[in-house]
Amino acid sequence: MSDAEGQVAREGLDAEQEARRRLALAQIRQYPDSALRLPAKPVEEFDDDLRRLIERMTQLMHEAHGVGLAATQVGTLQRLFVFQPEEDEDVAIVNPEIVERSEETDVDNEGCLSLQGVSVPVERTVAVTLAGKDEDGNDVHYELEGHGARVVQHELDHLDGVLIIDRTTPEARREALAILRPRIVLT
Repeated sequence: MSDAEGQVAREGLDAEQEARRRLALAQIRQYPDSALRLPAKPVEEFDDDLRRLIERMTQLMHEAHGVGLAATQVGTLQRLFVFQPEEDEDVAIVNPEIVERSEETDVDNEGCLSLQGVSVPVERTVAVTLAGKDEDGNDVHYELEGHGARVVQHELDHLDGVLIIDRTTPEARREALAILRPRIVLT
């Protein structure tokens, strides 16, 4: 899969999967929703409400066929995201921060569950060390390379109110905004 988040091959989806995908996407904030531009606040309480939010976000991520989902994308301004560092592995990280980055970068196309139909080239660090807390407040630490590193940088951007269209070339940004621009349909 070359696109880091949000883009799916829809050919393999049956009618029920496509219906679930559409329902999940309807629950994810879409550009230009203002919540996508607001910075998230640190999580202070590790309770059942947080665990329910993580469960809901993980389910939405799966049903939307994404590989990451930030709390801001569901309208919750908390520093939290869920992601899949590997296929069939779900991770939730609370109050995440990158504590180390490689110097090497790479450009690859990224999509986003909040910017449907858009895929743009984004330069990212190829390896990161991510620190934060799990859903119970325990310290966690992940060393990620390649796809996993790209996904967590994408999700961290969401928590800071930054979108892929802010990190791409001016030409790709113009093309993306043309796709996202609402169109008036005359009938």
